[in-house]
Amino acid sequence: MQKGKKSKHFIKNPYYEGGLKALRAFISKNKKYPAEALKEKIEGTVYLKYTINYKGKVIDTKIQKSLGYGCDEEAIRVIKLLEFQAPKNRGIKVKFFKNIQIHFRLPKEKEKTVSSTQIAYTVTPTKREKDTPKEKGGGSYTIQIKY
Repeated sequence: MQKGKKSKHFIKNPYYEGGLKALRAFISKNKKYPAEALKEKIEGTVYLKYTINYKGKVIDTKIQKSLGYGCDEEAIRVIKLLEFQAPKNRGIKVKFFKNIQIHFRLPKEKEKTVSSTQIAYTVTPTKREKDTPKEKGGGSYTIQIKY
C-alpha cells in the first residue's frame, strides 16, 4: 500500500484567484489617479509591504518607498480591497507578508480632433459661346471652411 505524496511546503502561501495577471488587472481597474498628483504631473512607483491573515484578508499595509501627492493613500486603499485564497495550514493561524509595487503613470493625452470642421469645394464652369475657341481654365471655384 502506497501513501499519498506529501507537499514540499510545510506551510502553504495564500494566492490571488486568477494569478498575477488577474491581480494586476484588479489593481489597474480599481486604482484612481490622485487629483493632486495629476495637477503636479507626478509619476512614479509606490513600494508596499502588506500582511494577509489566515482568512485571506489584507489586514495591514506599510509604505516601503513613498511617492506622496496622494499616491500612497490610493495605493493603500487599493491593496486593502484585495482578497486572497488562503489554504488550511494544519490548523495554525498564520500571517503572511508580501511586497508589491504600484505604478502611477500619467494618462496619455488624446490628440485633439476637430470634428465640427466642414470643407466645401464647388466648381462652376463658365458658359462658352459656340464661336469662341476653347480656352484652358475658365471658370471659378469657391472654398468654404466652417468651424
